[in-house]
Amino acid sequence: MTTAPAAASGTPDDATIQARLQTAEALCLRQGLKLTPIRRKVLELLLRHGRSLKAYELLDTMRSVHPGSAPPTVYRALDFLVEAGLVHRLDAVNAWIACHDADGDPHDLLIVCTHCGAVAEISDPAMSRQLAERVTQAGFSLSGHEMEIRALCPACRQQAQPAACKHTH
Repeated sequence: MTTAPAAASGTPDDATIQARLQTAEALCLRQGLKLTPIRRKVLELLLRHGRSLKAYELLDTMRSVHPGSAPPTVYRALDFLVEAGLVHRLDAVNAWIACHDADGDPHDLLIVCTHCGAVAEISDPAMSRQLAERVTQAGFSLSGHEMEIRALCPACRQQAQPAACKHTH
């Protein structure tokens, strides 16, 4: 089992962002896809934030760079980036995050903090196979290769503890 660092670990430095953008361009080239300037900018903004962003947060940030940006432009770029394996769509928090390890080992489980949107990418083929078997036994078939697990990250869990301990009998 492997785990990529969670998004809560902070924003990457410029060198890391540039390296990830070069990796993205190489991946797109290998797949016969085109990383247009708008798609590249959306990916760069997600990388710079170092956390998940909702579409309208991303649109607001995009408008500071490209004032004429409209929702369809951002959504089309996000759809492309998800299909290319460069961005994850997080249903748990209705947001998107740049893939931490786009050119590394595949990861099939995303642990998403439902409070702050931090994400950990995990690869556990045995667990994924077991889950897929259970899904099949229930008469369903998986519609994607990634599964989300909703959780609280360590920082949010720690913030929640004092409030939970204040009850009296």
